[in-house]
Amino acid sequence: MRKAFMGVRLKRLREERGLTQVALARALDLSASYLNQLEKNQRPLTVPILLKINAVFGVDVQLFSEDEEARLIADLRDVFADPGLDEQIAQTEIREIVANMPAVGRALVKQHQRMRQASERADALAARLGVGTEERAPVQLMPFERVRDYFYANHNYFADLDEAAEATFAEARLSVGDCVTGLKRYLASRLGIQVIVEPPTTASPLQRSFDASNRILRLSSTLMPGQIAFEMATQLAYIEKGDVIETLARDAASGSEETYRLARIGLATHFAGALIMPYGLFFEAAERLRYDIELLRQRFGVGFETICHRLSTLQRPEARGVPFFFVRVDRAGNISKRQSATDFHFSRVGGSCPLWNVYEAFSTPGRILTQLASMPDGRTYLWIARTVSRGQGGFGAPSKTFAIGLGCDLSHAHRTVYAKGLDLKDQSAAVPIGAGCKICERPSCPQRAFPAIGRRFAIDENERRFTPYPAA
Repeated sequence: MRKAFMGVRLKRLREERGLTQVALARALDLSASYLNQLEKNQRPLTVPILLKINAVFGVDVQLFSEDEEARLIADLRDVFADPGLDEQIAQTEIREIVANMPAVGRALVKQHQRMRQASERADALAARLGVGTEERAPVQLMPFERVRDYFYANHNYFADLDEAAEATFAEARLSVGDCVTGLKRYLASRLGIQVIVEPPTTASPLQRSFDASNRILRLSSTLMPGQIAFEMATQLAYIEKGDVIETLARDAASGSEETYRLARIGLATHFAGALIMPYGLFFEAAERLRYDIELLRQRFGVGFETICHRLSTLQRPEARGVPFFFVRVDRAGNISKRQSATDFHFSRVGGSCPLWNVYEAFSTPGRILTQLASMPDGRTYLWIARTVSRGQGGFGAPSKTFAIGLGCDLSHAHRTVYAKGLDLKDQSAAVPIGAGCKICERPSCPQRAFPAIGRRFAIDENERRFTPYPAA
């Protein structure tokens, strides 16, 4: 563990509880002088002290974690990348805010979100009234972006859904790796629903279709057994856990009906994944198998993408897995799925980095690629990437191909099988990537497509690259 100097956070905790230094030192079984040194950042917070804080005050030690700090840094970078800001905020200044005034940093992020929402409402109103639409085009956060932000804010974990899924798994007497039989039995006996697997037709091309009046759930025969189980579990989520999903979806929607509907889909599929891969059993298997995706796929009977998505949700406070970041992209660079359990931030204003191994995966279909990649903030990550393909038609029918990326901070890489053969201590082996040219601070990158927003660059006609002007 890196030395953590978080005296300001400790002092704020003490003041919130109305304690003197002497009283807090006594509660933590420390000397008053030692506590004073901790608050002044003259000594680092150690793991034993963090555990004492948790035991005495019930405070989640995540409050003092490096991952949470990096997460806030990423959020603030997005705030200060706003094109409307005239002044550039240096990375070192952002780090100072996060390290010494995290509450101020979180307040800035919330204020920026409120400002963005107010701007969106004003733009939408102006568009309806036909005022200023020529000069100022409406800039609105899309419903799917709102849902992504909601999952991100909740660390991609929902205790109510995960715990309910575990209870249902036990009640339905499901078997790991073969949930189809058990789910059919449970749906029939508990809910009176008949499951019919049949070829898709022109009239019913959907993978899942539920006839509520006749209590019939029709599933496409093009689905694999694991996908059939997933679709049954999704339908079960809507029927049995609709109240929980309703509450969470309304919280995510903030009054937007489209956002509400998308949130319901995301939450229902979250429950489905948690049902066929229950948290406790999946977490134990992941740790034992060192997060080997292929072995986990064989164990739970689902696809590569489904395993990767589930790995990005293992954030139960008392049993945290490796905090992964999950992404799905197509050949054109469109990101259709992205989930971040902790600190890796997918910029809203940026694009995608061509040096990222997620795009290299398309040149080696079906093969897992590994990459050590460093971001402009100095943090290094282990990324794995592989393509997945889906085809439902016969000869000549188009298929879908995506690249799946799964990453984690270098500090967690040793827990995975994918660190085998990599020198995790050699920082020079990491490939420098960014969150997209629009916000990336690497002026000498050979793949830079255009300057970063708000940065002034000179154009070198001989070398055909952008060079930043020196600071005034």
